[in-house]
Formats: sequence, C-alpha cells, structure tokens
Amino acid sequence: MSKLRIAVVAFERISPFHLSVPCVVFGDAHPGVPSFELTVCAVEPGSLKTTAGFDIHVSHGLEALTDADIVIIPSWRDPTETPPAALLSALTSAAQRGATIVGLCLGAYVLAAAGLLDGRRATTHWAYAADFARRYPLTRVDANVLYIADDQILTSAGTAAGIDCCLYMLRQEYGAETANSVARRLVVPPHRQGGQAQFIEQPVPASANDSRLAELLDWVRTNPAQAHTLDSLAQRALMSRRTFTRHFRQLTGSTVSAWLLGQRLALSQRLLEGTEHDIEQIADLAGFASSVTLRHHFRKAFGVSPSAWRETFNGK
Repeated sequence: MSKLRIAVVAFERISPFHLSVPCVVFGDAHPGVPSFELTVCAVEPGSLKTTAGFDIHVSHGLEALTDADIVIIPSWRDPTETPPAALLSALTSAAQRGATIVGLCLGAYVLAAAGLLDGRRATTHWAYAADFARRYPLTRVDANVLYIADDQILTSAGTAAGIDCCLYMLRQEYGAETANSVARRLVVPPHRQGGQAQFIEQPVPASANDSRLAELLDWVRTNPAQAHTLDSLAQRALMSRRTFTRHFRQLTGSTVSAWLLGQRLALSQRLLEGTEHDIEQIADLAGFASSVTLRHHFRKAFGVSPSAWRETFNGK
C-alpha cells in the first residue's frame, strides 16, 4: 500500500499549535499505524514567523500540493485578509483532481475564498461563525459542531477540534482501532462525533454530582447493551430527572438520547471493523432494539449501510 501524501500549508504568523495538530497526527511515528508522507509547505518557502515569538523554516513551496492526497490549511492568520491568489489557485486545482481539502479552524476562510465551500456545509471557530456566514452566504455554516465532512471537503471548529477532524480522517482511512491507538498516545478522547457541540458550558466536573455523573458515563460505555433511559440513568445517579438532564447537558453538551446514540454508533463501527459478528449480534451488543434500528441510524449518521461500512474497511 502506497503512503498517503499529505501537504500542510504554513504561513507567516502561524500558530505553532495549529500547525502541530496535523503534524502530530500524521507526521509522528505511531506504533502499528501506517506512516504518511507529510510535507509542510508555504506560498513562499523560507523563514516564517510564528505567533509564539520564534521562527520556523519551510523548505517546500506550493508544488507540494500538485500530488498530495490530502491538503490541510491548519488555520489562517487573519480572517479579513484575502489569501494569496497562488494558494487559492493551487487549492482549486488540487480539489479538481480529487484531493481531500481540509480547513482547520480559521482555515475554512481560505477554502471559502477559493470557492470550495460554495453550496456546502461547513464550520469554523464558533466566535467567527457569524462573520463567516455574512461574508460567504453561499456556504451553509453550522457553528454547533466539531467538524463537517462534505464529500472531499472538510472543515473543523476551533483549536483542539482540529485533532478530532484529523482523527476522523485517520478513522475513515484505516478504521477505528488505528484512530483510537493514535488518540491514546495523544491522550485525547478516542472519538468525538463531528456533531458534538463546539462549546460545552462545563467541560470538567465541578461538583460531587458531576463527578458521580462522569463515573456513570464510564459505566454506560462498558454496558452499552442495557436499555438505558433518561429515567433509569437519573435514578442510578441519585438525581431527579430535571437535575440529571441539566448536569448531563453541562457535562457533555448533548442530550441523553443523542449521547447514547453516538456511543452506540461508535461501538457499532468498531465491531463492524474489528469482529466477525453479524449485524443482528452487533445491534444487540451495541444496545439497539433491532438490526433494523441499527441500520436506520447508521445510514442516517454515516450515509452508508453497516454492511457497506464493513466491506469498505475489509477492503482496505
């Protein structure tokens, strides 16, 4: 199997963190994970200043985009600044020949300036979503998600959501176990659905109730086949239905039903990729009422049937 060629576009005044996100996922060596041919390039190679007070040296120019399988814009220095015409032209050419084009955080502005988001769904950092929607009315902006994949065009929310987007790409190409392995080494959540809210009011437990709730979520993850409901979970957490609902949303940014569905779908993906269980067994293990229910939710979430998902990863 040939290595995937990934081009990451750096620029003057780039944030070192944003640049490091695709580099640490695709550039570092992870045991048991296929290696990639990653190239950092720039419109004008040479010395580039970062926002952290040190410079980086980039040896490659935009020629790196001509044969890249994936092109990543890891952010952008100023949403009000029109990106260089040479970069926009190179992105358009790469998209036309079928490359995957990715705009992390404010990198969505660059993709939009190139016309690649016209008629598509996209996201960006929540603080800039209103401005983005005003400037690019042909794009359907969703400010409430971590990342969006629209055919071969991907965009992500701000900062750390870029890691989620990169892990999603890794998962799509090589399966859940590969992506989870990288996530464990990076000490980040193994999988957050793209539809998870960008902004969670209370990201860490701040009370005894929330600590108890966090422990409950871990228990649910290890017992997905049980028929969990809002009432049964509230009772197990020793909370009223109303209090449980409020704390649950504060902790996860989601409703109980949406969170449970996301967990069950993620488990279904792993079972399809890594076991020989039939669809009925997987539906039972993941806590779906029937294989029909699993197929319905799976197709709605991922656009393909469970069988097609399994065939894709078996083929790879």
